[in-house]
Amino acid sequence: MNGARGAPRVYLVTDRRATLGRGLVDVVARALEGAGQDAPSVAVQLREKDLDARALLELARPLRTVTARYGARLFVNDRVDVALASGADGVHLGGGALVPSDVGQVAPGLELALSTHAVAEVIQHRDAPWLSFAVFGPVFETPSKRTYGPPVGLPALREACAAGAPVVAIGGLDGERAGACRAAGAAGVAVIRAVLSAVDPGRAMAGFFGAIEST
Repeated sequence: MNGARGAPRVYLVTDRRATLGRGLVDVVARALEGAGQDAPSVAVQLREKDLDARALLELARPLRTVTARYGARLFVNDRVDVALASGADGVHLGGGALVPSDVGQVAPGLELALSTHAVAEVIQHRDAPWLSFAVFGPVFETPSKRTYGPPVGLPALREACAAGAPVVAIGGLDGERAGACRAAGAAGVAVIRAVLSAVDPGRAMAGFFGAIEST
């Protein structure tokens, strides 16, 4: 069985093209610093799908150093080999070739997160012992998730959260929308550009915690 720790309150998904020309590792470090005492409830997903294993590992290792410094978790998108080589906490399965049972066989110590886009998918996996959390969405319109269809909306999020699995909402979230997702039952919220593209990533991260803790 994988060592599931449950959902992060904020799931920071990387996109090195959204950092306004700044280094990705530095931006993540500034965001985690801004989280302050809440940093241990942050998880970072390294999601640079265009990079090969070597280049991804070159990013994963310094990200592992930064996340460990602040007590945050690191997930690598789909690449079990990179997760193991970098000492990451887990793998995020985003609909690639791997299935959870494959990961469980080769890396039983890794946590597993799963992308879902329909309530039925959350229900299907809600009792799986390997699941740390399900990322559900897109809840709102966002350019990064258009390939997954139209936004599912808050009613669907509420239904997914009621299914019983820890759910992290993703898709077009700002502070107000993050608060609405928490009110709908989400255990956490996933963010990309709202933090990575912010002039002050630390302040943006602190703003998300302020929004979700006030609900």
